[in-house]
Amino acid sequence: MTTPMDSAPRITACVITLNEADRLGDCLASLGFCDEIVVVDSFSADATVALAESFGARVQQRHFDGYRSQKQFAVDLASHAWVLCLDADERVSPELAASIQRARDGGFSGVAGYRFARLSNYFGRFLRHGNAYPDRVLRLFDRRRGGWRGDREVHESATVDGRVERLGGDLLHFPYRSLQNQLHKTQAYARMMATHEHARGKRASLAKLVLAPAWRFWRGFVLRGGFLDGWHGLVYAYVRANYVRQKTMMLWLLEHGQPVVDPAAPSPDKTLPDERRA
Repeated sequence: MTTPMDSAPRITACVITLNEADRLGDCLASLGFCDEIVVVDSFSADATVALAESFGARVQQRHFDGYRSQKQFAVDLASHAWVLCLDADERVSPELAASIQRARDGGFSGVAGYRFARLSNYFGRFLRHGNAYPDRVLRLFDRRRGGWRGDREVHESATVDGRVERLGGDLLHFPYRSLQNQLHKTQAYARMMATHEHARGKRASLAKLVLAPAWRFWRGFVLRGGFLDGWHGLVYAYVRANYVRQKTMMLWLLEHGQPVVDPAAPSPDKTLPDERRA
């Protein structure tokens, strides 16, 4: 990794992982301008840890209990005040890396954090319209003035106390390995969000169950120009609308005391003889 001038702030890159050996290398390779890389891994079963260590990252294992908690844990491990937070399916574009280094050379003067656009690759095409872009995220910040706050563990976001500026360049995002992977993730996110909203007293309605998914599709695909991304934009808009439908439906069921996941299997009675040992 390159080292900035001694007078410039140093940056720790923070990455969380779970079985990301196929994507982590590109992520870490894009962080060569950082002074330290911290990887918090949730006990991967593949070569994720070995790969991270080969890039010189400091790896800490931790059981996963939520995206926000995991990311804040990584931030707390940083040696430097300024942190750059990425997921393993993200990488810093050369343009964004140059913007970050220019800001660092200026001492991050008067700023508590920076936002930049996230550009997602959706099955071979970068989505530049609709609800997918610019999707500005706050990922570079002074951890003494903020972090991954709140109690929401999904669709988490960092906040800071102080001025936030924008940087040029994109954070490249490769979120899905397959359509099945996307559908699995969106269903899990819908359940987590419905549970969170129910706990906070938010309620669904039959009108919202019908209208909210339609509005999400219309807003992204038509009003925000998602159709300009071709069939990629169409499929993306349909899946995102389905996420809203699932979340609202799960919230409705929770309100009415109905299960949204299968009940846990009962633990075996250890007082009974184990036939396998007979």
